[in-house]
Amino acid sequence: MATVNMFQHEPHGEIFAAGEVIFREGEPGEVMYVIQEGEVELWSNEHLLETVSPGGILGEMALLDPTGRSTTAIARTDCRAVPLNQTRFKVHVHHTPYFAIQVMRVMADRLRRMNQEVHK
Repeated sequence: MATVNMFQHEPHGEIFAAGEVIFREGEPGEVMYVIQEGEVELWSNEHLLETVSPGGILGEMALLDPTGRSTTAIARTDCRAVPLNQTRFKVHVHHTPYFAIQVMRVMADRLRRMNQEVHK
């Protein structure tokens, strides 16, 4: 999976304790997160879909689709994540086009894995 290393030294990360819910499936979302430290689990319908490690992203669909969150994100360990709202996302896409490609790769990989699970 693609990683987003351009945020590894970003000083404005949010801290989440192990077990803390970062966002819930169905809730409206206004930010995506880039994991700097720790791990976050993504759950849907009580099924673990993925564990996101440093350099990984979560919640990216909230910036592209106004419907509710498609997963629940829970900190697996204590972690730090950089939030990106719509404005910051657009600035990074404008200044670093490869960032948009990385986000699209993550989304494509998740969609592919979800489709494989459905067809098992």
